[in-house]
Amino acid sequence: MIPSTLRIATRQSPLALWQAEHVAALLRAAHPGLAVELVPMTTRGDEIIDRPLASIGGKGLFLKELEVAMLEGRADLAVHSLKDVPAELQPGFALPAILPRADAADAFVSNRHAGLADLPRGARVGTSSLRRQAQLRALRPDLELLDLRGNVGTRLAKLDAGHYDAIVLACAGLERLDLAARIRSRLVAPDWLPAPGQAAVAIEARADQPQTLALLTALDDADTRQETTAERAMNQALGGSCTVPVGAWCTLTEHGLHLRGLVGDAASGRLLRAQADGDDAVGLGQAVAQALFGQGAAAFLGA
Repeated sequence: MIPSTLRIATRQSPLALWQAEHVAALLRAAHPGLAVELVPMTTRGDEIIDRPLASIGGKGLFLKELEVAMLEGRADLAVHSLKDVPAELQPGFALPAILPRADAADAFVSNRHAGLADLPRGARVGTSSLRRQAQLRALRPDLELLDLRGNVGTRLAKLDAGHYDAIVLACAGLERLDLAARIRSRLVAPDWLPAPGQAAVAIEARADQPQTLALLTALDDADTRQETTAERAMNQALGGSCTVPVGAWCTLTEHGLHLRGLVGDAASGRLLRAQADGDDAVGLGQAVAQALFGQGAAAFLGA
């Protein structure tokens, strides 16, 4: 029986609510007559903001309560930033739709400095992402890197209060919240790589609900799925999580997929890089991971 109402489990941060509302609007447009409701909730990842994410269990903390809501029948689907979704889903769940990706670059945000190269020696830069820390250290080993947690508004408020000289956020998040004016410069590939799946919104649902899955697949973007599948396959082959600095950027060209990947050391700023072309997304991701292992990535990954 096709559902007449879909309930979206979502975190309560402004960005998460924007993403859930965006998916709700797309579902109503794709399926006239379908009712869509939001079920906002707070996750453990939202509650603990005084410690780096890597030290309290990783990005999966943002998903668990939403998945429990689906298992208990309180929600039919959940909307996530794909970069927060672990490389391997919990058993019983699927990602039936990945929306077209927005700007995947990272944003350099500062009230006094136009770009990373303009920061004075010893400047304080806020980010809790080990991937961003590793790339910052590689480019500017003189900087003082400080942890920064909380939603986008909280992070900007800390910058504005003078706790940091600059912070690094995702361009897509700022743009979705109408805060693109805060972006002073963009940190872009190939020199700077985003997180696997960055700027893509993913829809998660129970794998045993075929009618719901059928409604959701209408929103899937084939190109973004191919690109992010390669990035996530690389991350999974590396055993990647938010405790490991891993960056990936895949683009679909007229010749097929092109994937760039890196593994870094947040303490030293040492980066390993590899890239490859291919038509099979999973195989391409695994090939780039193996190339990184061939350069010594295991030492970075604790393997």
